[in-house]
Amino acid sequence: MTESSSARRLAWLIFVLVAVAMFGNYYVYDSIGPVTDLLQQQRGFSDTQVGMLNAIYNLPNIVLILVGGVLVDRFGAARMTLWTAAICLAGAVLTAVSPDFTGMAAGRLLFGIGAETFGIATLAAVADYFSGRDLAFAMGLSIAIGRLGSYAADMSPTWFDSAYAQGWQPPLLIASAIAASAFLASLAYWVLDRRAGRQIKAAAPARQAEPFVLRDLLHFGRAYWYLLALCVLWYSVIMAFRSTFSIKYFQHVHGMDLAAAGAVNSYVFLAAMFATPAFGWLCDRIGRYAPLLALGALLLPLALAVMALSHGSLWLSTALIGISFSLVPAVMWPLTSRLVAPNRFGTAIGLMWVVQNAGIGAANLLAGWLNDRAGASAQNPAGYQDMMLFFGITSVLGCGFAIALWLRAGRRAHELGHQAGAATST
Repeated sequence: MTESSSARRLAWLIFVLVAVAMFGNYYVYDSIGPVTDLLQQQRGFSDTQVGMLNAIYNLPNIVLILVGGVLVDRFGAARMTLWTAAICLAGAVLTAVSPDFTGMAAGRLLFGIGAETFGIATLAAVADYFSGRDLAFAMGLSIAIGRLGSYAADMSPTWFDSAYAQGWQPPLLIASAIAASAFLASLAYWVLDRRAGRQIKAAAPARQAEPFVLRDLLHFGRAYWYLLALCVLWYSVIMAFRSTFSIKYFQHVHGMDLAAAGAVNSYVFLAAMFATPAFGWLCDRIGRYAPLLALGALLLPLALAVMALSHGSLWLSTALIGISFSLVPAVMWPLTSRLVAPNRFGTAIGLMWVVQNAGIGAANLLAGWLNDRAGASAQNPAGYQDMMLFFGITSVLGCGFAIALWLRAGRRAHELGHQAGAATST
């Protein structure tokens, strides 16, 4: 075996371990949605409290996500992956065993503190071991496997029906076991990195840290701010709805049982696992980003309208959400690199992640409050109208910013621009 083939084997082994850890992290995040109705029936939780269980994940990361990037640069991807996987495991266990809402909220808070920095560390881990044309493929594949974890969480009422029949706690204990597997994978990655990874990383070009610098915001063009507004509005809707309230909404408004509602919701992530890399490939081939981003943003309010106004099959609206959920992320992050100078890319992404977490957290809280105020329930399905109206208006605003971005910086000359001059000209 040559040194090159040995390094490649190690890189892909590291990739498998990181992907397993990402699968577990995504599963635990989405484990709340399937037990939402059980938490309300058996523990008396309100929609506001249920929304808080996911909102409290996002709220600390408005600040901590910047700190997390610094810690990854300071201590290395392997060490931070291991540390944050341990924090996520502790949060998952605390959520599952807590006797009251306060304890569950503390568990979700602890999980959130670890999870976003874990995400940065795993991306850095892939960057440590892959370069050139393999890097984008490896990153895209790792995200797809993470989404498989979300799909598995949605399908868990079907796969673990006996656990759900016992109540709210056994499904969350399963999530804790999956978090434990993520921790073990992270531990194995850390051990391999210490023993065999140093020579490979030493031969690779060093990654340059991109600190968050406030004065760099003055150099961003208007097109970037349109993209940032789309980012916060689009993610706020699709994550708060899909990960927190959609399964419960399908049960109460469309008359589905838990297993069927989870299955329908899961197909959004199942589609994204395959479609996101495909859409990224398409954008690279045709060289157009802003028009496809506008199309993806438009599909979300259309899907919500079909879902809210029709009582027939959910397949059309689910398909539209799936396409939107695949297309927008596939285009948004590459387009960001074309709208800002390379030396400000880290600042641009950091700011987008900050406002994204703030928006998702706020949307979870507001949607839960709207449902409680209107008395939304299986006996009062009309009570969900205010929540759907909020999601609809927010997604329409996001689509408006996507169209503004297309008009501002959607010409081919802009989209081919990678240098600072092209970015600031927009």
